[in-house]
Amino acid sequence: MILKFDGFEINPIHSGDAWKICDFVTANEDRLKRYFPKTLAQNLNPTLSKLFVETKVKQFQNKEEFLFTLKHPETRVLAGLIFLKELNWKTKQGEFAYCIGYTFEGQGLTSKAIKQLSQYAIHDLGLETLQIIAHKDNLPSVNVALKNSFKWIKTLVKEFIPVGDEPMDMELYELHRPSRF
Repeated sequence: MILKFDGFEINPIHSGDAWKICDFVTANEDRLKRYFPKTLAQNLNPTLSKLFVETKVKQFQNKEEFLFTLKHPETRVLAGLIFLKELNWKTKQGEFAYCIGYTFEGQGLTSKAIKQLSQYAIHDLGLETLQIIAHKDNLPSVNVALKNSFKWIKTLVKEFIPVGDEPMDMELYELHRPSRF
């Protein structure tokens, strides 16, 4: 599966992505340290990235978690990562998490990627509820949810604990499968 838009590709994680992910994570360390500390810690060097990718490929194959890369197809530069995680196949629910490289921010790429992947998750994977959890001050992330018709559901009190910081309230947004499919 490859999804395309505006000269970018969304691909499932694969074994050849380790170096690109290591480069992406280290180049965007300041952007990732608050909301993606585990991803950051698991990709600080090429050896760790190789193990990270091996794990994510297995999780993808087992439908436990889906990690997608957002790349420029000509340069193969990694612009971002999109996770479809917290999958519950009984309730047909999953949660998106995403990060975009600092050189690609403000171009609407994450919004367009979430639009494509929401359609994929609903039509191909059979999920019925998609979630995005974002801090109210993370306006780019909130805007991704709103631009893709995710609706604010509620505030999740003390939902997220950043490394070395106090618990934070987070906002839950959901997109439901249309009734006519």
